[in-house]
Amino acid sequence: MALILLPCLCHAYDVQYEKSDSLRVINLLTDARRQNGNTNFIIFFARKLLGIPYVAHTLEVNKTEKLVVNLRQLDCTTFVENVVALNLCVKQGKFTFKAFCDNLCKIRYRGGEMPHYTRRLHYFTEWIEDNTSKGICAEIQSPDPPFSSVQDVNVYYMSSNPGKYKMLKENPGYLPEIAKMENLINKKSYRYIPKGGITNTALLRKTVKDGDIIALTTSLKGLDIQHIGFAVWHKDGLHLINASSLRHKVVEETMTLYAYLQKQRTMTGARIVRLTE
Repeated sequence: MALILLPCLCHAYDVQYEKSDSLRVINLLTDARRQNGNTNFIIFFARKLLGIPYVAHTLEVNKTEKLVVNLRQLDCTTFVENVVALNLCVKQGKFTFKAFCDNLCKIRYRGGEMPHYTRRLHYFTEWIEDNTSKGICAEIQSPDPPFSSVQDVNVYYMSSNPGKYKMLKENPGYLPEIAKMENLINKKSYRYIPKGGITNTALLRKTVKDGDIIALTTSLKGLDIQHIGFAVWHKDGLHLINASSLRHKVVEETMTLYAYLQKQRTMTGARIVRLTE
């Protein structure tokens, strides 16, 4: 199927998508309109995307940056971004594909500006900060349990490994902007829940809500967040809805997040981000 470039006149940026993507967005928003007002639309949309194949690098398909809409293939970040954009449409009472594209652009790029590789929110710490400034989310930060660990951000992976990024290989002039962005978020500290503390307790149930974004911290050098998804409570504890590279698709994990993290040697815990719109 051919790709279509849609100029969104109010913001004058190009959107790359297939017809099936726009149809899926409209169908999802139409289904959402039928739900009652008590629906948790983050969980609603996340579950609607279960089974979609995991594919990395779906935003790296153009020589110049365009807003890529691809609901046929998702990675952990694009999964979260698409769900948040759909949720924003419902909160705004806007049920059009254009409204979805505007929201996705707002979420994905610094300041909601026109798409450009150096303005894309590559590190999730900056994603949180920028979307907090837009009123879209707020990170839960507390000196009290269960937030008993502190992450001192020190990112440099992109600027140190440009050969691993198609756009940086082809546009080395982007590197100074990437390094500048890394320096802006470095040396900041954030409290998180250590992996051993993500147990089925009354305290954790009070702290983490269905639909919160779970950002899994990492011990890998040069990175801040290794994986992201949405929180959902089951009877046996906290679970994760995520686009899983291990399971090759979007899944609602059958094991608890605690059990999941015990299998992940380099994941150290979870930062919690709550959507505000």
